[in-house]
Parts: sequence; C-alpha cells; structure tokens
Amino acid sequence: MEIRFSELTPGDRAEVTGFDDSARAYINRLLSMGITPGVAIEFIKSAPMGDPVEILVRGYSLSLRKDEASVVKLRRM
Repeated sequence: MEIRFSELTPGDRAEVTGFDDSARAYINRLLSMGITPGVAIEFIKSAPMGDPVEILVRGYSLSLRKDEASVVKLRRM
C-alpha cells in the first residue's frame, strides 16, 4: 500500500517506491539528494505548520519542503 509523507509520524520508517510523474521538476533534485526507489527513510519530524519535514536517509538528515515531499511514494516498513 502506497503512502505519502503526510501519513507518517515521527519515528516511522518507510521505503521509497517511486515518484509522482506529474512533478517532473522535483524528481531529478530528489534523486540527486539520494532519495531513490528502494532506499529506506526514517521520518524525524515536521515543522509546526508541516513545512518542511525532516527525514533520515542514507545516514544523513535531510529537510524537504512539503511540495517536494508530496512527490515521493512510500511503503511503510
């Protein structure tokens, strides 16, 4: 079952399954940051208004804007 970052709570882990094809502008940027299909992420926290979100990916902490994060398709681990 595919989920989005908005459905995760702090401490949740998920695997990246792909990207929303309608947002091509962000896909290359996300790939260059190490967010690739098959990689595991851990949701750390979101800012009080929900933007940005902080994740742990490939051993480093990364902040993503809500519109960037909404492009990523995930599967809960």
